[in-house]
Amino acid sequence: MFVALVLMYFLLACFAGWLLLFPGGRAMLLHTLVNLGWRARRRARHLKGGGGAQWRRWQRHTGFGLARGWRLLLRHRWLSLAGGVLIGVPPLLAWLSSDRIALRGYADRQYVINDQVSDLLKGEQLVPPPTLPPLLFSTAEVTQLRPLLGGASRNWQLLDHDFAQRLLLVFKIMKDVHGYDMVLLEGYRSPARQDQLAAAGPNVTNARAFQSYHQYGLAADCAFMHEGKLIISEKNAWAMRGYRLYGVTAESVGLRWGGRWAMMDFGHAEMPQPRVLGK
Repeated sequence: MFVALVLMYFLLACFAGWLLLFPGGRAMLLHTLVNLGWRARRRARHLKGGGGAQWRRWQRHTGFGLARGWRLLLRHRWLSLAGGVLIGVPPLLAWLSSDRIALRGYADRQYVINDQVSDLLKGEQLVPPPTLPPLLFSTAEVTQLRPLLGGASRNWQLLDHDFAQRLLLVFKIMKDVHGYDMVLLEGYRSPARQDQLAAAGPNVTNARAFQSYHQYGLAADCAFMHEGKLIISEKNAWAMRGYRLYGVTAESVGLRWGGRWAMMDFGHAEMPQPRVLGK
């Protein structure tokens, strides 16, 4: 059945191409249609006037024409068979080998594939890094930039699994490709902590409880480790370069980067989900 459809499509394509490319063909088709309409109308009038005898005579003539055509086909059966093979074999071969046909120059083309992203999509389970000492997040330099960081949760288990795997992949790429060691500053936030941060002012956050993806384990704030110190400030040129790379990498694995917001949050990444936050 499929071969017949392919053959029909091939014939229709040839006919359409003939009409499109040859004005004479279009004129011939139009002339033929006009003649057929005129002959059909004249035959209908004739049959109507002649009654049943005329109708039976027309049936005999039609049957005689079909029989004559069949005899002509049998007389030239080898030529007809060759024509059928010539028309039918090319689309049949194209269908049978459709999964192996390739354009010249494309069969051996090598595509650049990010192996780390590919591994994530195949189901590789990345493991969170070791827990860092709490004192690292309460130094004078850190508390000056993030005064409420001491009460933040850095428990990877409280994050959405898919989001955590994507963020861990970002950490891996940043380390292996760009040479940056990344640190999770804060992941999940309780509604009470979100309200506490919102009360600290718009320079911290504008989102109150259940208005942030942090409450759903779908957001995280991150920074860098360098020579045993936690580097957060984007005023550091090395850190700012890292934040830009971090943003590009996060977006490449399907996360949204806070560095593109009007109130830029360079260390923030989140994974928006439908029907979360009332959206």
